[in-house]
Amino acid sequence: MPPIQDHPLRYRLANELHARPFPSVNVPCRAIYLAIKRASEAASRDRTDDLRHLIDLLDRYGTQHPQPGATHFSGQIGQFVLKWEQHTEFVTYTVFLPGLGERPFDPADFDIFPSDWLSEAPGVRMTSALIRVCERESDEAVEHLIDDWFVSESIAVSRVLDDDAVVAGDFRIDPAGHQRFGVFTKPGIGKRRVGRIVQRLCEIETYKTMSMLGFSRVREIGPRMSEIDAELSRLMEAMTSGAGPEEETLKSLLTTSAELESLSAQTSFRLGATGAYEAIVAQRIQVLREERFQGRQNFAEFMMRRYDPAMRTVKATERRLGTMADRAMRAGDLLRTRVEVQRSAQNQQLLESMNQRADMQLRLQRTVEGLSVVAISYYAVSLAGYVLYPIADAIGLSKEMMTALVALPVVGVVWLMIRRIRHAVERSGPDM
Repeated sequence: MPPIQDHPLRYRLANELHARPFPSVNVPCRAIYLAIKRASEAASRDRTDDLRHLIDLLDRYGTQHPQPGATHFSGQIGQFVLKWEQHTEFVTYTVFLPGLGERPFDPADFDIFPSDWLSEAPGVRMTSALIRVCERESDEAVEHLIDDWFVSESIAVSRVLDDDAVVAGDFRIDPAGHQRFGVFTKPGIGKRRVGRIVQRLCEIETYKTMSMLGFSRVREIGPRMSEIDAELSRLMEAMTSGAGPEEETLKSLLTTSAELESLSAQTSFRLGATGAYEAIVAQRIQVLREERFQGRQNFAEFMMRRYDPAMRTVKATERRLGTMADRAMRAGDLLRTRVEVQRSAQNQQLLESMNQRADMQLRLQRTVEGLSVVAISYYAVSLAGYVLYPIADAIGLSKEMMTALVALPVVGVVWLMIRRIRHAVERSGPDM
């Protein structure tokens, strides 16, 4: 019996769940992180440029290339470990360096990425970070290092993964242009658990930054939306009060509705992506299983105070844009219906006027026909009289008597003749 046939995508779909494993990280170590995004239309970019840029870096270190069409890669570059991932809008590079270096968060660590290679990147830097991973000696020592490394007013610190580590960061860009994160681990913690913590911190920072693009976009369109909202209110008031020609009001409403639809189309991807990125940030923080450290605010509290209001603004703007588009559409439909009803009433009046004119024309036609009968009969009787007068003299009748006898039959014949002509015209009219 032949084996059952597999779906063509079965193995690819199953392997996708294991495609991006967490890195194995030895403690102590440092990590440098870089996220690159094309400035515009990033989702529809040519992704072979991302892979070509990665291969350029690998060639500089003599490292084997990834498979064609790869969306992730891990390998050695010199004595360091590189992890590369390609996403919908951006690509990320994470390099792990052994040891702690001579000074914390040394910008020289970023020299792993050659300056000319960075300048040829197929995009711009969205975020970059320096991450320092060291063993935790005591809470007091950790607190001292945190106060020394980060800005106190925006610091976020928490115990994570059942107190296996303490993570800290202030989400500020340092003078060298990088974010800073500290990871303080318990002795004996697993390598993959450390890698998971580092990757979660990088993801929180990246998706936070990407979702803030939506906030920037709604701030750009906010003034124009307010202008459109005021214009829409004015048009609806004019529609209610009946001020101005309704055709002009309808034209303005349709123009406003078209602009709102265009604005919605232009922002739909960014606002939708912002919602997805926000959900990822929240999920990444949740899986860290935070616990408070020394009474300081944790990552969730930091996001609640600084990040969540921006995301609520994005959602409110998205709802407002949809509501305005619906209002404009409903108002346009209502006004269009009103205009059509008025036009129907005008057409009805025009038809009634046309019927009245047709009735008057019919009456006039019948009057003309009657006068025609009289005129034709007059001339017919006169002609008949000239023909019959000699006969009248022969039979002893006077001219007046002969005219009286001839008049009635002649009028009848003329009337029948005109009636037959009118009926013939009426029957042939629709076919002409």
